[in-house]
Amino acid sequence: MSYIDRARASWFMSEAGLDALLLFEPESFRYATGLDGGVATAFRRAGACAALVPCDPGASIAAILSDHQLHFGPSAQGAIELITHPTWIDYVDISDGDHPAPLDSLARAYKAQGLGGARPETFDRDLVNALIGDLLTTRGLANARVGIDMAFIPANDLARLKAALPRVTWVDGSALLDRIRSVKTAHEIACLRNANLASEAGLLHMADHAQIGMARSELDRLWRDGAARAASAHGFKISGDRAGIAVGPNLIIRDPVLENGHLIKADMGVAVENYLSDGTRSYVMGAPSPMVRTIFAAIEDVFEAGITAIRPGATFGDVHRTVLDAVKKAGLPESYCRGHFGHSIGAACMEEWPFFSARNPEEILPGMVLAFEVPMYLHGTGAMMIEDQLLVTETGIEVMNKLPRALTQLG
Repeated sequence: MSYIDRARASWFMSEAGLDALLLFEPESFRYATGLDGGVATAFRRAGACAALVPCDPGASIAAILSDHQLHFGPSAQGAIELITHPTWIDYVDISDGDHPAPLDSLARAYKAQGLGGARPETFDRDLVNALIGDLLTTRGLANARVGIDMAFIPANDLARLKAALPRVTWVDGSALLDRIRSVKTAHEIACLRNANLASEAGLLHMADHAQIGMARSELDRLWRDGAARAASAHGFKISGDRAGIAVGPNLIIRDPVLENGHLIKADMGVAVENYLSDGTRSYVMGAPSPMVRTIFAAIEDVFEAGITAIRPGATFGDVHRTVLDAVKKAGLPESYCRGHFGHSIGAACMEEWPFFSARNPEEILPGMVLAFEVPMYLHGTGAMMIEDQLLVTETGIEVMNKLPRALTQLG
């Protein structure tokens, strides 16, 4: 199932004078097609997978992916046309019963399934470019203006694509794709809502079972256990996660051990259908020091000022300025000036554009799912942070988080 809003995508492409988008980044491929691009995408090169999204919302999306990936379930479904190319992986099906003469049976299986012959070292980019050319010709797009995700595609691969298909006018479609993705569909919002639910359940489980003497990695495990149980109880699957726990005053060592008085900053994300939540809560084992109390109280004031400024029609830059004004009022050093105080979230492998940054004039729109954050990293004391995941509505915002923002005392 594609996650892309075809009507929204068509409007942006029409405004930009594009006939189609051709997407190579694995995360963008999944967004457009709903399919996993397969193991070849680990090379992060253009051609392991590719998705063609025509401007015409009535025309089917085409997915080019490896033949090996077909063994894991994707099949042509209404709005998706599948085209395959070979990778280095040799794969044959011999699951049809007993094999008294195994080697003979293996040979027959290869012959029956039409397998054999040379395979590429990884995948054949020139072959994929030829398949793209055939696809564009078939779709009447051989001389089209096509937007591609140049923010991802390596320079060498882009040069080969242009050389192979010189009649196509290639345009950087990265910013356009960002804008399409910035407003979420109802299904995307549901995925992020479930992901947040599981992540917060994991935080509750971690906080309930955290003990002095536990390593950071043990806290990670507790969080994952709690998140997995919540997902199972609510009938959805976790497709991945991102754990960002910091423990104690030393923010550099790999696996610190929790001691009395230590801070725990838990910046966590659960993925559902590869849509990754983002939220953070802060804890202290035992009583916090007066310094920690004072700084966290300032963070709370700054956070409240910033989240109050998030509303449809405001800009991301407006929010950043509001936060910096609140920093001064809270008595924090003016030199505390982060590059951004949050971002969009979705199907990307990292934080998504747009960001709550100083010079971002982008308007906050209904349907955006955002993570707003105010962190403080103090080597020698510890890390503290408040971060909420929120949905922008027609009239304001809906905060998805249920856990209190306060510094939570453990033990």
